[in-house]
Amino acid sequence: MATNDALLIIDYTNDFVATDGALTCGEPGQALAEKIVTLAETTLENDGWVLLPTDVHTPHDPYHPESKLFPPHNVRDTWGRELYGPVKPWFEQAKTNDHVWQFDKTRYSAFAGTDLDLRLRERHVDTLQLTGVCTDICVLHTAVDAYNLGYQLIIHRSAVASFNPTGHAWALEHFANTLGAQVV
Repeated sequence: MATNDALLIIDYTNDFVATDGALTCGEPGQALAEKIVTLAETTLENDGWVLLPTDVHTPHDPYHPESKLFPPHNVRDTWGRELYGPVKPWFEQAKTNDHVWQFDKTRYSAFAGTDLDLRLRERHVDTLQLTGVCTDICVLHTAVDAYNLGYQLIIHRSAVASFNPTGHAWALEHFANTLGAQVV
């Protein structure tokens, strides 16, 4: 991996992954933990960037469209929003590295309402490696925005999951056939 790559670990939080999370994908999401940590370590060893776009909400926000679609989840300063499993201690150890940062997002896409595109372009990143959850929601919407912004995409099949197996399979196909992503 060259330094023009960034690994995105999307929404890998307790609410989306832990067994008792508010909107969990459960075991399929839990099975990703070691692969995500390995990818993050490899990325840093190769002088790449590791970014953690992380969903954040206010419960029952009448102005947020997700409030009508999903139960409250990833509420700021709660256990549900903490990073899941071994990704949490990995991040705690790595967060002082200037090639690693976590940032808030309030929409499905990591690009919507954030400075992600600007920060990637400042660093001459042209390829995004996507991991995390949910394959057919936040990973998908991030991939679509990245594609429309001209980024090359690599989706790690063994590092994405969803609570919807049909949506997961559809999204993997969509990444390859519609967005021209490498699904590895």
